[in-house]
Amino acid sequence: RTFSGAVIFLEILFGTIVWILVASTQVPLPLLQGWVMFVAVTAWFLSIVFLSVFLFGYANRIAVNWNQADFIFHGATFVFYFGAFLLQAATTSLHHLPRKFNSTTQETILSGREYNISIAASV
Repeated sequence: RTFSGAVIFLEILFGTIVWILVASTQVPLPLLQGWVMFVAVTAWFLSIVFLSVFLFGYANRIAVNWNQADFIFHGATFVFYFGAFLLQAATTSLHHLPRKFNSTTQETILSGREYNISIAASV
């Protein structure tokens, strides 16, 4: 019912979309996309926990400044998602880089479909 609850709900929704998009791509650089996936899954899970605290009324029982906790939570989530965006965008920008399997064939790191999914995940 509050603005904060709506923002957390949107975080859960968009976090699920990012999670699905990143998981559906080929992973040419596991270290970079592993961090993106970690951020998406962790932020998604913590958003559900944070929303549950408000939905089940635990916020009234726990003596915490919830405005400050909300600000810190969304600030930290922004920083981690921004870092994940940079890594996902860096992975996407390597689309045209050739990958040599042997001396006669060259393929790009991402196919056209995976490139489009990677762009959507970056956004």
